[in-house]
Amino acid sequence: MQPLPIWSDKIDLHEEAPIIVPYMAEQNPARSAVIICPGGGYRMRAWHEGEPVAEWLNTLGITAFVLHYRVNPAKHPEPLADVQRAIRYVRYHAEEWGIDPDKIGLLGFSAGGHLAACAANMSDYPAYKKIDKIDSASCRPDIAILCYPVITMLEHTHEGSLTCLLGENPKHEARELLSMERHVSTDTPPTFLWHTADDQSVPVINSLLYANQLSTAQIPYELHVFQNGRHGLGLAEEEPDTARWTGLCASWLSKQGFCKA
Repeated sequence: MQPLPIWSDKIDLHEEAPIIVPYMAEQNPARSAVIICPGGGYRMRAWHEGEPVAEWLNTLGITAFVLHYRVNPAKHPEPLADVQRAIRYVRYHAEEWGIDPDKIGLLGFSAGGHLAACAANMSDYPAYKKIDKIDSASCRPDIAILCYPVITMLEHTHEGSLTCLLGENPKHEARELLSMERHVSTDTPPTFLWHTADDQSVPVINSLLYANQLSTAQIPYELHVFQNGRHGLGLAEEEPDTARWTGLCASWLSKQGFCKA
């Protein structure tokens, strides 16, 4: 399949229209799909957190879509609009692609993890005006996988992501709105998180804050903190210990019914 524009010509975008790039699993017994949000500080989208991750998901029998969402100079709510639309787009076309509309997950790295967390907690937030039949579908993901995610826009945030998403000197109200530790609820989907304890770019407390709120809300979750590993590892093939996250995640995905054990 070719890259798919997720917006029609009915909406005015100030840059190239966002797309999803499909990676269809040859066999998908669970009829599941995961949309991938690469990281990049809302400034760019890291290639190594896109296609290689989609290909790994394919080995598990999961269809994957890499989302090329808008980044700087785009500001909130445009990236959130793109991920909401992408979820709706995949869910709307689920039957023709052999996907169960109730098995659509999100996987995000770093700032892409923040975007995935926003989508997981803000499905009722009107990031854009609905324009067609696709928007009748739900934009709530059924699961979320957050890899060294930016969670908070308050203390312990990643300043680059904050500035690219909200601009210079954003109001406190805007920072609170996009601090996902403030928005976990009983509607938040089951979540898998991993981080490294010595991450120098996005402090591990981001994942710890989020896990604490998941626990409080009694949302099923799994958290793995590895002792060592730089930020932005992706599949982490260069770090044998941290690379275990893919196996741990595969096991968790099996528990969620997204793939076979």
